[in-house]
Amino acid sequence: MKYKAKNIRTFIGAKNYEESISFYRELGFEESIISNKMTLFKVNDELGFYLQDYYVKDWVNNSMIFLEVDNVDQYWEELNSKGLHNKYKYARLMPIKEFEWGRECFMHDPAGVLWHFCQFN
Repeated sequence: MKYKAKNIRTFIGAKNYEESISFYRELGFEESIISNKMTLFKVNDELGFYLQDYYVKDWVNNSMIFLEVDNVDQYWEELNSKGLHNKYKYARLMPIKEFEWGRECFMHDPAGVLWHFCQFN
């Protein structure tokens, strides 16, 4: 490529748009409304994704987002203490797993999108 890439973002769907907006706010993402059917959520002013008021079960249930963090133990504690997996009916939090390349914990959002929160070795 002959140009410098500045950012890359994914689009994810929401089964219940307002519920997903609330979930991501509480998770700690900064919200920027794009339209009445799309919201940009960012962390660290650069990393982000677009949440859409659009749902196709097969697509959403096969969506995964990978977020590298500097301390997965600390992130796990923060996720667990927020209790989003208890507050949102379909949200699920899974504990840290060890892999040969690093460690990660997992969380499903209310629509079924699977988040990987990882720390490389």
